Amino acid sequence: MKRVPFVIFIGISLLIAACGSATTAAAESTPIPTVVADDSIIAEGKLEPITYTEISLNASGLVSDLTVEEGDKIAAGGVIAVVRSENAQSLEDAQAKAEKELTDAYKEYRDAQSRLDDFDVPPRWKDVSPTEAIAASLEKLNIAREEFEPYKHLDAKFLKYEEPKPDFSEMTQEELDRYEESQATNKNYTRPINKDARAKKKALDEAWELYRIAIRWLELESNYQNARVRLVNAQADYDALQDTGFSPDTAALRAILANAELRAPHAGVITNLDLKIGEFVSSGSPVVTIADTSTWLVKTTDLTEIDVVNIEEGQPVTVKLDALPGMEFKGNVLSISHSYSENQGDIVYEITILLTDKDPVMRWGMTAVVTFE
Repeated sequence: MKRVPFVIFIGISLLIAACGSATTAAAESTPIPTVVADDSIIAEGKLEPITYTEISLNASGLVSDLTVEEGDKIAAGGVIAVVRSENAQSLEDAQAKAEKELTDAYKEYRDAQSRLDDFDVPPRWKDVSPTEAIAASLEKLNIAREEFEPYKHLDAKFLKYEEPKPDFSEMTQEELDRYEESQATNKNYTRPINKDARAKKKALDEAWELYRIAIRWLELESNYQNARVRLVNAQADYDALQDTGFSPDTAALRAILANAELRAPHAGVITNLDLKIGEFVSSGSPVVTIADTSTWLVKTTDLTEIDVVNIEEGQPVTVKLDALPGMEFKGNVLSISHSYSENQGDIVYEITILLTDKDPVMRWGMTAVVTFE
């Protein structure tokens, strides 16, 4: 009677052990998934217009007229508001000031025109604008960067695609002997020659140079156009102040002398307007912000010193906006700041990204997540 329970106990123990072994074997046979590390650099930033200006009044006074509202588009030189100033200029003072402004504007215009005329535009851009040239050169730069990618880790000595020869006529006998000795040594030294790598490096260098030329052309063209607008406005103000007779234009002349006009320095959108008719406004305080939203930038806020060394100008990026989930925008690194700031104990550098895509609902200050490719 006592042996039967003991045998049953042994059988149950063996059954439990067998189940445990089967479970262990099954667990050991389950493969562990491979985890692939993502080495992409990701940073956060803010969306900004490519150009914006905060405008203040030169004279204090009451706002007598307001011609725009927030969100309105305005052309360069357009009147934003008229402020009745207590310190009205005399006709002589106004004429002298207008003459000086015309002289300065004309000099700036001629200088800008001369610099633009002296700029050698590559023949390939004969029939395109500076903006189109930048787009074309940037596309070629991205292709050249991609094709050079497999060779970027090669030693620089393997990437030289042109070695200057010495001027033997300027060398002393001792220098000639040393040169011949070094050449003989080099013949006994075999190193891998990768013609394809050198060709890709040369193409990349040429693409970078072309991209820089396009940017310089756009800068000169922009300076010229701004100087031209300044000259047109200065000429109009000067001409208006020369007619002192009683004519329909004298009313406008008196208004110019007795009031201060606030004008747009460049075309854009009124993004902030801190003016109301009848209010007193002090000079020097920003009251209007104009932004050029035709092109957008993203400026990073948290890219650390560890990551910034792996970023270069022209590098392609992908941008996502918190306000527009599911949408991606392409762009390229426009500039890397040479100065730093501190963010929660980290040394960070500001990276400016030029977006090549845009959306009508984009707004200044939107949070962006940037992935550097």
